[in-house]
Amino acid sequence: MSRQIPTSDPQIVLGLETSCDETAAAVVALQNGRARVLSSIIASQIEAHAPYGGVVPEIAARAHVEVIDHVIHQAMTQAGLGFQDLTGVAATAGPGLIGGVMVGLLTGKAISLARNLPLVAVNHLEGHALSPRLEADVPFPYLLLLVSGGHCQLLRVGGLDACERLGSTIDDAVGEAFDKTAKVLGLGYPGGPAVERAARTGDPKRFDLPRPLKGRPGCDFSFAGLKTAVAREAAALGTVTEQDIADLCASFQAAVGDVLVDRTRQAITAMALPEGQTGRFVVAGGVAANLTLRSRLEALCDTFGWSFFAPALAYCGDNAAMIALAGAERLAQGLSDDLDAPARPRWPLDGEAARAAPMYKTGRKGAKA
Repeated sequence: MSRQIPTSDPQIVLGLETSCDETAAAVVALQNGRARVLSSIIASQIEAHAPYGGVVPEIAARAHVEVIDHVIHQAMTQAGLGFQDLTGVAATAGPGLIGGVMVGLLTGKAISLARNLPLVAVNHLEGHALSPRLEADVPFPYLLLLVSGGHCQLLRVGGLDACERLGSTIDDAVGEAFDKTAKVLGLGYPGGPAVERAARTGDPKRFDLPRPLKGRPGCDFSFAGLKTAVAREAAALGTVTEQDIADLCASFQAAVGDVLVDRTRQAITAMALPEGQTGRFVVAGGVAANLTLRSRLEALCDTFGWSFFAPALAYCGDNAAMIALAGAERLAQGLSDDLDAPARPRWPLDGEAARAAPMYKTGRKGAKA
């Protein structure tokens, strides 16, 4: 439950992120509305999960427990601060793999209790939504395309707790489609960067892959059919050469780009802006690190005269700096959470839309949103 607390300036916040397979801690200072990242430490679990071609929740949770104390120590040391210098602690409370979320949130609660610091239980999606504000002045409101392994959404972000869902995936997230494509082609884990590398030398027009929902009304996404089409093309080739892999990756990436651009165009058109106001567009999440997709979305914004923002590559994937910033922005508004704040496997940014028109019905696993 959120509660009001006295505010201070600057806010100096320790952030913790453990929602998936990165154990991360960071310290961010927020003063006069501008953020400074004082430290950002990420302990990756790629080697632990690589043999399985994806994240194993049990392995991820145990790995978080083993390293989180060390990661926090590194973040505080790099920032040159002690716990007495902090004004608060923020931890991801969901959505994500519940075992991992609990590790970071319980650690944040322990620090909050031991040091008498206000706690902020952060929505991981809100961290991504705010991530470009770590380095740039991105005023509210803006249109957000949130793209990662677990999420694919278009939202109007009007401020903290003020997100309106315009569209979401009806099946797979785009990052999941990248990972499955990489797995089918034997490119290893993580799949997104591997597909992007292979696509650089490929022919994006060789394979005629589908563009699900392209040209349809609305702003929803679908990537399950595209993922299946890649698998069928690979199977039809029989023995797959390096050039086949490059061409399939390039064709897949081009199809994804066409879908993202089309759905974003729909959202830009749907957003009514006051006369004379320039639109602002933000792309965030792990897939936002894909430079080809970034450039296509930036070109789309140029055609509408909109400003384009994306986080630095270091802050596209899961990181604790964005969680610390979300905590600092909440503390600056006098908001914090009680120590009974729950860990949540699902936590939509637009709760009203999720209740009124859920994208995933009872019994379906769905994306983390």
